Amino acid sequence: MGFLDIKQATKSYGAVQVLHETDISIEEGEFLVLVGPSGCGKSTLLNMIAGLENITSGEIAIRGKSMNGVKPADRNIAMVFQSYALYPNMTVSGNISFGMEMHGIEKSEREKRISQVSDLLQIKHLLDRKPGQLSGGQRQRVAMGRALVREPDVFLFDEPLSNLDAKLRVDMRTEIKKLHQKLGTTIVYVTHDQIEALTLSTRIAVMFGGYVQQLGTPKEIYDNPANMFVAGFMGSPSMNLFPAKVVSENGQSAAEVSLANGTKASIPFATEELASDVGRDIILGIRPEAITDRDGADRNSQAVHIVEAPVEVTEPAGSDTFVVSQIGGKDVTGRFRADVAVNAGDTFPFAFNMEKAVAFDPQSENRIA
Repeated sequence: MGFLDIKQATKSYGAVQVLHETDISIEEGEFLVLVGPSGCGKSTLLNMIAGLENITSGEIAIRGKSMNGVKPADRNIAMVFQSYALYPNMTVSGNISFGMEMHGIEKSEREKRISQVSDLLQIKHLLDRKPGQLSGGQRQRVAMGRALVREPDVFLFDEPLSNLDAKLRVDMRTEIKKLHQKLGTTIVYVTHDQIEALTLSTRIAVMFGGYVQQLGTPKEIYDNPANMFVAGFMGSPSMNLFPAKVVSENGQSAAEVSLANGTKASIPFATEELASDVGRDIILGIRPEAITDRDGADRNSQAVHIVEAPVEVTEPAGSDTFVVSQIGGKDVTGRFRADVAVNAGDTFPFAFNMEKAVAFDPQSENRIA
């Protein structure tokens, strides 16, 4: 039993089921991120934990106590919204203390908590201002401060950074990470941004179509995706996915792929997991950083293989150059070193690190190796 347990939870609106049976057990102090595209059910699940949405079936429990039917105010949770939800006519201090007043906390204790939290979030100089006088990042800190002073069992974050500009979003991401490391609080965080999910979480639940597609650590999700949706959704640029056929070459199994110039190439697998599948069509998955120039390849890998392939596009990106070739009729992106001399129209050696390759079934889209 975890600190927060979601047991076979479902949600339906009439005949439409938007969340299918979901089982997640969250330990105290964990940072769980619910990530997925719009409409996948992640915000619905967060609202069910908060009590803002009724649960259709199953159970949600905190500290072993069922929350089914318990009002939001009685759940000892605190929520930080995308819109901040600050009272415009109150000062920052008033916004932070309002929830404590409603719960009958004495003034001296309220002032003590406001002082502690404003120091932690570096907003002490803003306590007498009103929300209209604050920047987006400052408003987000105030919203977080209002949640922190409650000292709840669970913090719920609903896409809290989506209204901020790109640089501020990165800065606030770091602040939230520091805050979690310092306080050790239990957090459930919803986002559609997979970079936020990978950088903030201790575990990730990738959601799509009302189902949890995979639950695991950031490394497990990134390196060992359970299916093609997870592989394609997590990571930026996303994992390359292209058709291949399992063949036997010199007694070793390999992936045979078609290049844009009409030739075929065989790339040996790092293991013999697919040795009994010779002749089988698969979808090969490999991340851009595992396809690079010859000198940039992982020197510790025993399974780097060179494929001479036509270059379609080069995309300089400062620290790297992304190089695109067509393999199996799909654009395949490699992450090359910035100073590599490669141009569109070249035939260039691409170094594939097959220790990082995975294989999926084209029909079920589930991982098979």
